[in-house]
Amino acid sequence: MISIALIGSIIGINVVYVSIFTLRLILMIKGRRGLASFLSMIEVFVYLMGLNLVLQNVDNPFNMAAYCLGFGLGVYIGSLIEEYLALGYLVVQVFVDSLEMELPSKLREKGYGVTSWTADGKDGKRLVLQVLVKRNNERRLMETLKKLSPHAFIISHEPKSFKGGFWVRLTEGRRS
Repeated sequence: MISIALIGSIIGINVVYVSIFTLRLILMIKGRRGLASFLSMIEVFVYLMGLNLVLQNVDNPFNMAAYCLGFGLGVYIGSLIEEYLALGYLVVQVFVDSLEMELPSKLREKGYGVTSWTADGKDGKRLVLQVLVKRNNERRLMETLKKLSPHAFIISHEPKSFKGGFWVRLTEGRRS
């Protein structure tokens, strides 16, 4: 017999478990060991509750399917949560066609840390900027760059670690 309440419980528990698992993994990658360790305790508790439900009712294939569905939804929801939290920093490199642009100073006026230099491109000299930005400010930076330099070539990536510079002094107290 199919129990809708049991299937819903299995799905819900697994969504919570895998969402926590996804966040814990991302926190570990980003070096937030304390928070990741705390989440792992909650994760294991929720996992054992869900596994217990499934193993007690393993004879019903709908329960197994609910477990699989919950797992998939948990991965998706966990990644949405991490995206919403936007943990960490990005390095954004901006390549501009013109050397006369006041882009570095305009970005600094808006509170961004900018390092700039000239480089040789295929068609001549280019202005290159490197901007370190919190991930939750990435969209605002991209909108600003689009307004100030709509034809700029932009690359962003996540740095693994920092050493030295004013950003390290600003962020030292904020990292766990």
